[in-house]
Amino acid sequence: MTGQDNNDKNKQPKKEGDGKVPARGWILLIAIVAFIPILMLLQKQAEPERKELETLTQLWKMIENDRVVKGTVVFNPNNEVQEIRGKYRAKESSDGGSEGAEGSGLQEFYLKAHLTPDDINRLHKTGKFTDEEANTMWMNIFMTLLPFMILAVLIYFFFVRQIKMAGKGALSFGKSRAKMLSKDKNKVTFKDVAGVDEAKEEVEELVDYLKDPKKFQKLGGKIPKGILMVGAPGTGKTLLAKAIAGEADASFFSISGSDFVEMFVGVGASRVRDMFEQARRNTPCLIFIDEIDAVGRSRGVGVGGGNDEREQTLNALLVEMDGFDTQDGIIIIAATNRPDVLDPALLRPGRFDRQLQVNLPDIKGREDILRVHAKSVKLESSADLKVTARGTPGFSGADLANVLNEAALLAARANKKAIGMKELEEARDKVRWGRERRSLAMTDEDKKFTAWHEAGHALVNILLPHTQPLHKVTIIPRGQSMGSTMSLPKTDVFSRRRKEMLDMVAVTMAGRIAEEIVSGDISTGAGGDIQQATQLVRAMVCQWGMSDRIGMVQYGSDEEVYLGRDMVRKKDYSENAAKEIDAEVKRIIDEQYSVAERLITENRERLEILAGHLLEYETLEGSQVEEIVKTGKLTLPEQEKREDPPSGQPAGTNLPEVPKPNPPELPGLGSPSPAPA
Repeated sequence: MTGQDNNDKNKQPKKEGDGKVPARGWILLIAIVAFIPILMLLQKQAEPERKELETLTQLWKMIENDRVVKGTVVFNPNNEVQEIRGKYRAKESSDGGSEGAEGSGLQEFYLKAHLTPDDINRLHKTGKFTDEEANTMWMNIFMTLLPFMILAVLIYFFFVRQIKMAGKGALSFGKSRAKMLSKDKNKVTFKDVAGVDEAKEEVEELVDYLKDPKKFQKLGGKIPKGILMVGAPGTGKTLLAKAIAGEADASFFSISGSDFVEMFVGVGASRVRDMFEQARRNTPCLIFIDEIDAVGRSRGVGVGGGNDEREQTLNALLVEMDGFDTQDGIIIIAATNRPDVLDPALLRPGRFDRQLQVNLPDIKGREDILRVHAKSVKLESSADLKVTARGTPGFSGADLANVLNEAALLAARANKKAIGMKELEEARDKVRWGRERRSLAMTDEDKKFTAWHEAGHALVNILLPHTQPLHKVTIIPRGQSMGSTMSLPKTDVFSRRRKEMLDMVAVTMAGRIAEEIVSGDISTGAGGDIQQATQLVRAMVCQWGMSDRIGMVQYGSDEEVYLGRDMVRKKDYSENAAKEIDAEVKRIIDEQYSVAERLITENRERLEILAGHLLEYETLEGSQVEEIVKTGKLTLPEQEKREDPPSGQPAGTNLPEVPKPNPPELPGLGSPSPAPA
């Protein structure tokens, strides 16, 4: 097959018009229709008055008086004189004006009379008359009908043609809206995809099949008809599907699940059939359906019957997937982050034979993703992407791309020629916790409360043994918070332990406790802390079985009505169980509150020193906080030292080192065990 044939084959069929007349077309039509009679009226008004001469004698008299300026002898097709016309000087009026055309002093005349050849020769001898052949009858008719012909053409173009196209446009509702990315345009390959090595390995056989189908058919093997990519948003499901098409040198149809659904019943099913028909004409090819849960949700759920547009579209999709053979060279790839709501008929073997998990990248995958995106930006030689990858646990590929983009913008605003570690760190914090709001006007009292609050979080985080390493603490407003205490794990977290989560609750409570101990008052700044601690402890009790008093029973179901998350929620436990759960949640929070309160009371001096340094420097790194808590002083590089130490807390105050406490086991809680992520 020649290259020209390939190009012709990959061309999409020309879509019919939608039958809509553009607004500018209507305006143009109305303007032209209104302009024609106005033009004719203006033309009629612009024509000067013509004086009709009754006899040839009047013309000779005007010529003798030298009043005729110029004239024309008009002959008809039979070479007979049809008319004599021309211009003459009007007589002077009594008031000094002129008779005839205003401002020109000339007036037109015409004469219809029989002239002999001698009369014609006499006119020619004057040197003021020329001959002219009269317009034919057909020319007169044409000039008369020309405006109406123009109007008829416009009416046909804007009305008749659009009415015909509207009929075709009504039929085009059922045409597929899938966008075809031809082999020549799709330049994405596996080199552009990083962080999903296992997923790439699993789809390699799809690429081999599309390149050489006979290799599998000889052995009787059948390639999966469909692959369902399941993963969190931003993990690269769409990019991986494009890379498969690019590696296999195959056509690639892309469509969203919402593109099938229309206000007209039956349109979605028609579009499904048309999409598969186009795919059969462009084999081998891949069909990628993004967000398939928009059309593939389980049938028969929610209010009302099952005969709706979405379910008809799903039925058509099921029939088409079951109706073509894998030897047709068509492979369907769908993506969703909600596989639990899909109809079971979609997931059975023979339709979507395989589910491909596209997970969030690990530390090595994040580094690979950063290196792929770093090809389009300029990095300093000191910029270490390994450090950035280690500090971005839980980030998806889209988040990592955003980190590099934000870093590039920060470097550009600072007029730097390349991106350094400072920009990468700031971009990472901005994407995770929000942008700093240094312009926010805070009173000194608000700053003090914020410093005590964040110092309490940081102090307890350092003192407890099972917390995540402290990354940074700041009293600069960032995002929605007035201050932040940021922790980052050393490695990727796949499960959490009971002791770790109990220490997290204590750290969360420490902010309110520090405010109350130092100032004797409390503020609304702990609202988010209370919400976070309550959700965590309730999950420990109801989902993860981390309370001996409640037991290894899951309370509360994740199932929800599709019409709305909060409309109806299934309650599968009694009122007595609910009371016990509430009491157990409160008991655990109160006990961790006591742990944090004891630690803050015993280390009151370190709390005030830490708060004083926060008021002076606004932001402290985790290592600096740990130095203050353990030694009672902060050693800064020479360029960062200030002349005046924080008031009341000298920077060189030496306090004895404090070992991390080992709090006793809390009553009523089971032994520590890994918690499901």
